[in-house]
Amino acid sequence: MTFIITAKEVQSVLTYPLSLKTVEAAFKAFGLGKAYQPPKSYLTFKDGDLRSMSAYINTPGMNIAGMKSVNVHPDNHKKFGLPTVMATILLIDPKSGFNVAILDGTYITNMRTGASGGVATKYLSRKESKIMALIGAGTQARTQLGHILLTRRLKEVRVHSRPEKSMIRFCKEMSKIYPKISFIPEPDGKMACRGADIITTTTTTRKPIIKKSWVAPGTHINGIGADASGKQELELALTKSCNIIIDEWQQASHSGEINVAVSKGKLKRQDVYAELGEIAAGKKKGRTSDDEITLFDSTGLAIQDVSTAYVVYKALIKKSVMPKKINLF
Repeated sequence: MTFIITAKEVQSVLTYPLSLKTVEAAFKAFGLGKAYQPPKSYLTFKDGDLRSMSAYINTPGMNIAGMKSVNVHPDNHKKFGLPTVMATILLIDPKSGFNVAILDGTYITNMRTGASGGVATKYLSRKESKIMALIGAGTQARTQLGHILLTRRLKEVRVHSRPEKSMIRFCKEMSKIYPKISFIPEPDGKMACRGADIITTTTTTRKPIIKKSWVAPGTHINGIGADASGKQELELALTKSCNIIIDEWQQASHSGEINVAVSKGKLKRQDVYAELGEIAAGKKKGRTSDDEITLFDSTGLAIQDVSTAYVVYKALIKKSVMPKKINLF
């Protein structure tokens, strides 16, 4: 029998600490050659795209394969009242090919992406970091914040987005959840970034919005928003000045923050310092000095989705929460 796991059931067990721990382990497994995945494929429509992602993880306690179907339609909320990102994940037993579970993958996608920023911040930002600039105030800004706060004791978060009402609402809501942190809505992106220890970008822009002159030595940048060909949040001069860490070369060069620079011949594979998995696995150092500017270019890996879906499935079984089952054969 195949389990059907709803969004509500996913949310009942997938906490920020569990998400962060799982995604860090997935990156480590990838760095050690114990997780495998082809690059994601895209179907592009007029109003968005559909992505297919598959992976296999074989580590002690996790021998699972899976596939995710996920869309990105930026105008969904305005046009249909739907999320920008929606996903479904299929878990598959690698021994038999049997469909173990079908999960609502939207919350998993949001959480595992936020967790990637948390893992990168752990290894690449200065440990004494206190100020973060959040560029973008949507769902992904929330999960980035929640995971990053597990790795750094922030005192101030400056939030910049368009329209302004979004960042104001975000700051009010987050102030209630994290009352010890000062949340400041900042209409000027330059002022949001100036003096920030960490900059996290979660926009859908295709034109650079963060300039090199805004970023101080020692800053860590999580480049999360660029996840398709042509998307770019940082100006080229800034990207080239960074110590660049990616999640995976084929995806990053095609659809990550570096994709425009690569397509124009301005950046090559040898200009990239490491994959995050290599750092998590201890093969390469994370931050190497207090003055370097580090950039984590996140495109989102299928290993994050499959491993997170699997721990959700296992957690529900452990709680004796038996989701609906169907017989597919």
